[in-house]
Amino acid sequence: MATGATSGAALPDGLARPLERILKKAQATKLEKAFGMRTVGDLLWHLPRRYAKRGELTPLASLVPGEHVTVVAEVQRVETRQLAGRDGRGRPKTLTTVTITDGDDTIDLAFFSQAWVTDTLHKGVTALFSGTVGVYRDRRQLAHPLYEPFDEAEGGVDAEQWAATPIPIYPATSAVSTKQLQAAIGLALDALGEVADAVPEAVRREHGVLPLADALRAAHRPTEEQEAYRARHALAWHEAFLLQTYLLATRDWFDTLPTQPREPGALLERFDAALPWPLTDDQRATGDEILADLASGTAMHRLVQGEVGSGKTVVATRAMLAVAETGGQSALLAPTEVLAVQHLRSITRALGPELAAELRPTLLTGQMPAAERKRALLRIAAGEARIVVGTHALLSERTTFAELALVVVDEQHRFGVAQREALRAKGVHPHTLVLTATPIPRTIAMTAFGDLDVSTIRTLPAGRSPIRSFVVDRQQDRQLFLRVWERMGEELEAGRQAFVVCPAISPGELEGVETEDDDGSPRPPVDDVETTVRRLAHVPALAGRRIAALTGAMPTDEKDAVMRAVAAREVDVVVATTVIEVGVDVPNATMMVVLSADRFGVSQLHQLRGRVGRGEHPGLCMLVTDADPHSPARERLDAVASTLDGFALAEVDLEQRGEGDVLGSAQSGGRSGLRVLRVARDGTAIEAARVAARALLDDDPTLERHPVLRLAVHDRLDPDARAALVTA
Repeated sequence: MATGATSGAALPDGLARPLERILKKAQATKLEKAFGMRTVGDLLWHLPRRYAKRGELTPLASLVPGEHVTVVAEVQRVETRQLAGRDGRGRPKTLTTVTITDGDDTIDLAFFSQAWVTDTLHKGVTALFSGTVGVYRDRRQLAHPLYEPFDEAEGGVDAEQWAATPIPIYPATSAVSTKQLQAAIGLALDALGEVADAVPEAVRREHGVLPLADALRAAHRPTEEQEAYRARHALAWHEAFLLQTYLLATRDWFDTLPTQPREPGALLERFDAALPWPLTDDQRATGDEILADLASGTAMHRLVQGEVGSGKTVVATRAMLAVAETGGQSALLAPTEVLAVQHLRSITRALGPELAAELRPTLLTGQMPAAERKRALLRIAAGEARIVVGTHALLSERTTFAELALVVVDEQHRFGVAQREALRAKGVHPHTLVLTATPIPRTIAMTAFGDLDVSTIRTLPAGRSPIRSFVVDRQQDRQLFLRVWERMGEELEAGRQAFVVCPAISPGELEGVETEDDDGSPRPPVDDVETTVRRLAHVPALAGRRIAALTGAMPTDEKDAVMRAVAAREVDVVVATTVIEVGVDVPNATMMVVLSADRFGVSQLHQLRGRVGRGEHPGLCMLVTDADPHSPARERLDAVASTLDGFALAEVDLEQRGEGDVLGSAQSGGRSGLRVLRVARDGTAIEAARVAARALLDDDPTLERHPVLRLAVHDRLDPDARAALVTA
């Protein structure tokens, strides 16, 4: 029985009111331009980034030039002097300098032709100051800051409580200050009215969570610090519960999608019999899970995560063979052309000549010559190519399949969810297999991939050699840095090959790395491929060696030529960007040098390191840096050098950089839209919310008895999944 979607109009919700209803139009317009806010909910979910207290001064030594800050400080001294000339009204120009202090450090405030500020700002006054930190004559200053003096506690008010009451400090801009946000939010709270709460009362009661309206009020108007913490926890719990209900509802929908059962047969038997090594226990267990999914008659949605070099491609190839047994096609979506080419070669080599001739593995990328691409499209459309490997070109409207039955997405964090779904739409409920060599912390898996079953491959195939890693401080130990190239020469002399990785293609052109330090300040120039190739040509230890560049900006035929030359051992050293980060398989490569290594994340370095030591000889990875030995960037490098456990490093990466950087914006932003919830610190809430969401959906699969939650989940769902949700 179709119940229909519950109308939003039937559910009164003060958070849905347009801002223009409670604020002046100019003020509402300013908030929309600065933060994209349109509703009361948008404004009230703009939560304080911290809380100040009248009784606690802000450490001024931590203020960084260029940063927009809000601080609590005490006026130390005030002086006004006359300047040459007159202002626009004919009055003498003046400069009033107010020096404020936290007791240990000071900073100046500069007010031009505003001598009247001395009426309120005089020695001993404590106030809230907001502005952008600048530098004048080697001293930090705030020019024309907004300020709000703290009045003394009025009679009848507990002075100690008054001093300890938290003051919300909001993420602000030069156009909209914390003080303006405080005023707008105050009006919004006063006019809030009834709020539709997506978390059912029974769930809130069981888990001790504040109602949404109470949590928002407490977050913006806490009477004590503990109340603000409780409010943040409640809001994170609300987000976690809504997200988990959405993910589980999506997963339940997947389980209803009928698709043709795909039973393995002779193709897989022939493939397994020809493998030169036995499958590991993890590969076998994961493969069995996948084969069971393929034979179930409903669409598979599974994530396979595994260490670098753990054999995920073999697992995916076995799934493709099970699909091909009944005439189905498989499409493998890779994030880069280099990786797509590498996958095609690996799959073709693993299949062997006979199976490859039958299944016709085909490459499709946007940079292929037109004639070659046209031939590939025809083979795919006719069903001749039962295994297709490609980049975003697979998503093109021109790409059609005869019978797409399995979608394999490599390195899902490089793609938005919409891209994965666009490829799935080219078949009738095809199975989906997501691969990642970036080990995913449990909390990340529950939030970003909570609609997928998860399989893990931890063990490496027999014969893989260990990789030793070292951090090299180029500035502090120049001799050790020079020794790096001598060591590389020794590896090349023994018949091995090496990689050198740089963050930039040419001076100033970064490829896939961060350009700012952890504090937001610009970083110094970094190593680049073009310059490094020229320099290595003059290193005595590498004299006469064949050195080639490889970057994502190179034409397809040039990249392909370099990779073929590397495979044929016609290149000794490859100087590359992160284009080699995943999938590149050169068993003879034993040494990697990562220059400006502090520019890369933990998981990225672990991925890069996995390109060496893939054959019979041990690998060596040198992480070269100029970073301060006590900086967070150096801590990341030391963590990478200390362990080969990618799962442990994933936790370090998450803790240091947050889920947005670990996942990539396509996942963390587009997928979840998280405003308060942070997987690095809210793991317990996420797990509890998932259990509660599962219990509620088991009891009320279409959320018919929970209209507010149903509407909230309905807004997030894929259109087809929405139809399933509203059908009992």
